[in-house]
Amino acid sequence: MEGAIKKFMFVNRKAPYGTVYALESLEVVLISAAFDQDVSLAFLDDGVYQLKKGQQTKGIETKNFSPIYRALDGYDIEKLYVEREALAARGLSEEDLLVDVTVLSRAEMGALMDEQDVVLSF
Repeated sequence: MEGAIKKFMFVNRKAPYGTVYALESLEVVLISAAFDQDVSLAFLDDGVYQLKKGQQTKGIETKNFSPIYRALDGYDIEKLYVEREALAARGLSEEDLLVDVTVLSRAEMGALMDEQDVVLSF
């Protein structure tokens, strides 16, 4: 019996800088995709800032890793979901994001999470 493909969702709730969570999430996402799993990313709360265009990190002396998000589809990671309420609460819209995403309501996001085999929160 071959290894079954599992649905992995990585939930990103933290701002991109100031903690290691966002970068660690990206690393685990890329590893999971390398093992041909069904990978999706969800961005909730301050996690929506991870996808914001025009990030400037020079002032905080941190590497800007946001270009990695644009490279994800090269790894067949094309399922990026953003919570509508999280965007609205932060004055952001889909046009402010640097990659194509599917915007879902909080209820739709919850239903999608219920369909996953593994949900990891960062």
